[in-house]
Amino acid sequence: MPRSWLRPRNEWPSWREFTAPFEGWLPRVDVIEHDEEIVVQAELPRVDKKDLDVSITGDRLTIKGVTRHDEKEKKGDYHRAEIPQGAFTRTLLLPAEVDSTNAKAMFKDGILELILPKVVSSKRRTIPLSAMQSVGKKYLNSAG
Repeated sequence: MPRSWLRPRNEWPSWREFTAPFEGWLPRVDVIEHDEEIVVQAELPRVDKKDLDVSITGDRLTIKGVTRHDEKEKKGDYHRAEIPQGAFTRTLLLPAEVDSTNAKAMFKDGILELILPKVVSSKRRTIPLSAMQSVGKKYLNSAG
């Protein structure tokens, strides 16, 4: 927390002071659930494979890393600097429990793709419509 928050004052902190503890960037991700697995894709521009750490704890996936820029790129007068840089951590709640021992990870062209097989108890099951209709009819008949 910024020290300026410790002294009393009658105004709100500036946006810069408020967001200072949360500086950094978050990679954009897609989480796709299939019957047998969950696929996670993350955009990680300018991240080297050696600077990437992926872990699963329970139903949470954490992706950590850091981007590095060449010193030669920092020379010159920037007119825009929108490409994210620095360290990041992104933790996602997965839609089902996964088998982390059989997980697969691929990293190519700045895209991380994880294939996370579901554990047997988390696999999607279809409920037959006939069972749902009979429950509905029973409810409707008893109400009327």
